[in-house]
Amino acid sequence: MEQFLERAKSASRTLSTANTMNIIEANALDMARAQSDNLASSLKERLMLDEKRIEAMAIAIEEIAALKDPVGRVIEGWVTEAGLKIEKVSIPIGVVGIIYESRPNVTSDTAALCFKSSNGCVLKGGKEAEHSNAVIADVLQRVLIRNNLPKELIALLPDATRDGVAKLIKMDRYVDLIVPRGGEALIRFVSQNASVPVVKHDKGLCHTYIDKDADLENAVRIALNAKVQRPGVCNAMETLLVDAPIAKMILPILKEAFDREHTLLKGCEQTREVIGIDKASEEDFDTEYLANILNIKVVEGVEGAISHIVRYGSGHSEAILTENITTAERFMDAIDAAAVYVNASTRFTDGGAFGFGAEVGISTNKLHARGPMGVEGLTTYKYKIYGKGQIR
Repeated sequence: MEQFLERAKSASRTLSTANTMNIIEANALDMARAQSDNLASSLKERLMLDEKRIEAMAIAIEEIAALKDPVGRVIEGWVTEAGLKIEKVSIPIGVVGIIYESRPNVTSDTAALCFKSSNGCVLKGGKEAEHSNAVIADVLQRVLIRNNLPKELIALLPDATRDGVAKLIKMDRYVDLIVPRGGEALIRFVSQNASVPVVKHDKGLCHTYIDKDADLENAVRIALNAKVQRPGVCNAMETLLVDAPIAKMILPILKEAFDREHTLLKGCEQTREVIGIDKASEEDFDTEYLANILNIKVVEGVEGAISHIVRYGSGHSEAILTENITTAERFMDAIDAAAVYVNASTRFTDGGAFGFGAEVGISTNKLHARGPMGVEGLTTYKYKIYGKGQIR
């Protein structure tokens, strides 16, 4: 028994190493093409896989596997006046089509989430990650086959062209939900052309507001994290709002901190009266940079911050930094976004950080699912009604 288990463990290590090396080799082909195609640095950063990122993908799958089964739960139950016993029970959605760009880890994350929630999935990654996605999907499909399950439960869309996507999003006879995650053009195309229901993973035009009652040391630390820890992701801050009474005090400190991180700063006129930075245009405040670029705007109190976010926010993630509970609650209640933070970085809007293992997307929809969309968001429900001969 001991020798058998030792051989099994050795074989598992070999398999793990082989899979990792296969994925890295495939990813190298994608990175080489990205270099020759002059892809934006933010896209290349999302595309790149190394041993650490592949290990994180494996850990995410393990965390998803350890979650409670979301299907078959009795959400609520009651007995009607007619004596009918009604149960509202969670069930899978069915077949989920996921369309995404750049990030090959989405292949494993979304496949695992769909499998855990008893859904089949059809995956359409971007052309830039073609080799990486194919190898990752192959690894997952081989696991399904070894467990006597059809490999079609995790499928890559055979026709990866725009025409293929156009056909997929109209296949409502076979596909029950489409989740697009990517740039504005992709989201707009899917939303405007799909006959299958869509849950949008829309752009993340995220803001952080530093209130006059903020702990300034904390505020600088949080603002830095929200922008520079990983600028090319949807939960990174794009605009920093600063309360007018503390602008002259905190703006030079912020500039010094962001200069150390080589952040390109753009500001409103009031900001530029205090620190020498580029001018932020109206278009800049409406831009998701996905790069180490930050807008700064001075506002008049929490109401000024709310007004700015109402105008430019994308409904993704917004944050207020303040020690004033009343101000914090005013902000939390007034801001219409999937995730609203007090004294924390918007970078936490993430399935893993929320304890979901990973996410299919970060929904900016208001119906069905909102925010990081884990296994719960991949279920719907039906009513089971138990009678004893009742008629109406």
